[in-house]
Amino acid sequence: MTALKSDFLRILTERGYIHQVSDLEGLDDAASKGQLTAYVGYDCTAPSLHIGSLISIMMLHWFQETGHRPITLMGGGTTRVGDPSGKDETRRILTVEQIDENKQSIQKVFAKLIDYQGDKALMIDNAEWLTRLNYIDMLRDIGRHFSVNRMLSFDSVKLRLDRDQELSFIEFNYMILQAYDFVELSRRHGCVLQMGGSDQWGNIINGIDLGRRMGTPQLYALTCPLLTTSSGAKMGKTASGAVWLNEDMLSAYDYWQYWRNTEDADVERFLKLFTTLPLDEIARLAALGGAEINEAKKRLATETTALLHGRDKALAAEETARKTFEEGTLATDLPSFDLPGLSAGVGVLNAFVLAGLVPSTSEARRQIASGGLRVNDVIVTDPKAVLGLGDVTADGVIKLSLGKKRHVLAKPV
Repeated sequence: MTALKSDFLRILTERGYIHQVSDLEGLDDAASKGQLTAYVGYDCTAPSLHIGSLISIMMLHWFQETGHRPITLMGGGTTRVGDPSGKDETRRILTVEQIDENKQSIQKVFAKLIDYQGDKALMIDNAEWLTRLNYIDMLRDIGRHFSVNRMLSFDSVKLRLDRDQELSFIEFNYMILQAYDFVELSRRHGCVLQMGGSDQWGNIINGIDLGRRMGTPQLYALTCPLLTTSSGAKMGKTASGAVWLNEDMLSAYDYWQYWRNTEDADVERFLKLFTTLPLDEIARLAALGGAEINEAKKRLATETTALLHGRDKALAAEETARKTFEEGTLATDLPSFDLPGLSAGVGVLNAFVLAGLVPSTSEARRQIASGGLRVNDVIVTDPKAVLGLGDVTADGVIKLSLGKKRHVLAKPV
């Protein structure tokens, strides 16, 4: 491959963001000649995005850092339909009010990594145009450009049908709406590039094809890999649930801990993808061997947390972890929650669910059977055990632990 001319594609290549590009030379040439506009779409299916979305946000960050204009497209319209990509069943239909609430909550995270001052970046909701479409006009003006034969060949549809799993008609229309988003953003804002995860490749290519048929300038697609850890696990999931980006759904400390527990083989790759550290510093950290790799993991955790939650909270999380794991002392700034009812007694299974350390009492039972739960550093052996005021330590808390790395303090109320 010839040397890349644009800073944008050079950085994305060096840091491992690129999975597929529709026209690498054409996009590179355009990006080297002047400012481009690109977008990534985010549906509003939950009050927060999780770290599976972080890689595309980082791509928009680097796009802006290299002189271009990013668009974060909120899916106020497409969320009403539901993207079937990567799903084995129809998504739950949300009310318009739920979608709007989720959208307001999700938007908080983008300003941490993208500068929206002036015209440097745009945040747009596709409900602006999708909710105004007349169905008959849409079929005539947009739908006529789509081949059902071709639509059935895309993975988002084909995989569902191959497994004899229902694909609703409303979901079948999703790829048409996403393609139309690309056309509208091209017409309204001169957007020429759509980025996303590799599972979105077919949908993005549909947008390029629709743009060609509807007379837009040349459009481009760029996807990033769908990340798994070196052991094959999907990123963004833990035993206790998703790794959310919003702090009100996952504390800065727990976020720091997630990255601290990165597998050795993933440290260099994650430093490139999820921090803005220079590549020479990443190479130095990646060269650390033996027990020293833990220093690289701590740096990864601190840098990723600083980007999302601020450096003060990242350093506080690092210090809390140091006290807890290296000094063996009880760090009172560990994540905590209020636990009522201790005077009457609280079942240990429910306490661990309330702490957010396990998603259910059945998972708590399973962890007890394997010796995974501790109260005040003592292994829980009886799933019928009850916590009471006698378990409150001199520090005024009860320390609940999942394994050796996750701790939460229960505060009696």
